Order: sequence, then C-alpha cells, then structure tokens
Amino acid sequence: MSSYDRIYAIVRQIPYGQVATYGQVAELADLAGRARLVGYALFRVSPLHEDVPWHRVINARGEISESPFRNGDDYLQRSLLEAEGVQFSPKGKINLTEYRWQPDETA
Repeated sequence: MSSYDRIYAIVRQIPYGQVATYGQVAELADLAGRARLVGYALFRVSPLHEDVPWHRVINARGEISESPFRNGDDYLQRSLLEAEGVQFSPKGKINLTEYRWQPDETA
C-alpha cells in the first residue's frame, strides 16, 4: 500500500463533524513527521470527491491551511465543515479540544 493510500485510508475514518490535523493523520498512517506529505496527498484529491473527506483535515493551529494553488477550495473547505456543524471562531479557528477526532485505539 502506498503512502497516499495509507493517508486516504485514515482520512476516510474521520467522522462527520470532526477534524484531524495533518500531523495526526501522518502519525496514524505510520508516517510520523510527514505532515506535508499528507497535505500533498490531499491536494491531489478532487475537491468534490466524496470517498475521501479531505476537508476534515486542518493544520495544528486549528485553521484551514490556505493556498493560492487551491483555486478557491479554502472557502469550500470551510463551507463543508460548517455544514457538518463545525464552528469557527471570529479569527477563523476551530476549537481542537471540541472537534478533534480521537480514534478508538482499541479498534
């Protein structure tokens, strides 16, 4: 299984209304320290590809990582998260204590 496949397998597990950080996904995919690789993998996913909920992955500051290369998908990501009930502070941050996915390690 490729690194990207491992990343996508983890991202598919993030529940509706919750988020994970790039670093968290990397660790769960046995790619500790490779948060940027997670970003590269998710960049390659079509924004409307329903199989991989790319929009549920944010940075460690609780923010959407904006990029001019995403062609407006930053706004789409926020809209998709808000539609799932994720709330943003006035400064555009997500409360990771409230919304961060805590996978069941016994599963």
